[in-house]
Amino acid sequence: MKYINQKISGVPYGKRKTKGDTEAPEKWTQSVIEQTRYLHKVTEACILRVTFLLPPNKFPKDLPYGPDLDNLMKRFSDALNQTIFSNTEGQDSCIVEMAVMKTMVDSENDAGAFLEVLPIRIK
Repeated sequence: MKYINQKISGVPYGKRKTKGDTEAPEKWTQSVIEQTRYLHKVTEACILRVTFLLPPNKFPKDLPYGPDLDNLMKRFSDALNQTIFSNTEGQDSCIVEMAVMKTMVDSENDAGAFLEVLPIRIK
């Protein structure tokens, strides 16, 4: 398996939205799928590192630390199951270690996620 290092552009979302642009989470999913579709397929255990790049509007006064990482990762990993993990038995269960963080960027134009997948051998 090859090392993967890719920036995915778009505004990250977790679960569904009930207000505002309710289609935005699905747009993010489709962006992840489209931008990872042609990356190398994972075929063995790996370490996953993700940094979510969130625009300022993802840090409102009532949520000063931004959206929950677990919700962001759920949508993100479900999208990756359709691309880089699609040929792996158990799909994203091949991830044996994960590091996830979020940070604020200046604008929606800078938003997205840095994806890094490092192969490891377990045998």
